[in-house]
Amino acid sequence: MPSRPPSPTRRVNSGRSGHRYYLDGSPVEGVTTIINGGVPKPALVGWAAREVAERVIARRKILTELNDDEIMNILRNVPWEERDKAAVRGTEVHAYAARLARGETVDVPELLVGYVDAYRSWWEAWHPSEPVIVEATVINRQYRYMGTLDWLGAIPELGLTLLDVKTGKSGVFAETALQLAAYGNAETLVVGDEERPMPGPIDTYAALWLTPDSWVFYPMDVGEAEFRAFLYAGGIHRWVKRRAGDKATDPVKGEELSLPGRVLQLVKGGVR
Repeated sequence: MPSRPPSPTRRVNSGRSGHRYYLDGSPVEGVTTIINGGVPKPALVGWAAREVAERVIARRKILTELNDDEIMNILRNVPWEERDKAAVRGTEVHAYAARLARGETVDVPELLVGYVDAYRSWWEAWHPSEPVIVEATVINRQYRYMGTLDWLGAIPELGLTLLDVKTGKSGVFAETALQLAAYGNAETLVVGDEERPMPGPIDTYAALWLTPDSWVFYPMDVGEAEFRAFLYAGGIHRWVKRRAGDKATDPVKGEELSLPGRVLQLVKGGVR
């Protein structure tokens, strides 16, 4: 039997943690891409410096044996290496957590056991009701964005809860509220191969921070202001892509101006 053609609205995974979105056949930005491109993150400066400092301390002996170029090559990409490792870890923990949420038995790699055990401990403490939607692609056609929510389900005393799971060393940042606002204002979501209306209304927005040996569960204050802020971030992100930076398609800065002939003559000959 011939295979069914892919849906024109879908998430396409690339590599261990990368992905892109297509809405009705056309590429669109994802929620986290929009936030990363439109919301300042001053804390990242300190984080990047700390990551480099930790690498220097860990490798101080070998660094003394290298020349300047070799040291630069080792240290310049340290923050991005750590960021990519965290992204992969988060993706894998989410995948195992999703399978646990579906009642499956999972064989977890040693490095991730603590995170997955923390998730299981949280589940046993809060007793979410079935069914739970995990790792679902969400769609908003009005504002043309897509994304992937982590967890949506009912929790006793909290009602219908939209939850974002974090596994980074620094915990939960304020822009998580913008993520949740974008997901909560989706028009539809994809479960399996079926696009359905987004359940709602959402009673509780929350973030779950998993560490290798514990968990912390935070309520998040998400409302109309946070969704507006997300839309503003989208405008900034699009402006930066189109008008600023080396890859701008329509940069605000034009070509260098040449002096008009008469002015050029005065400059060369001096004003008389």
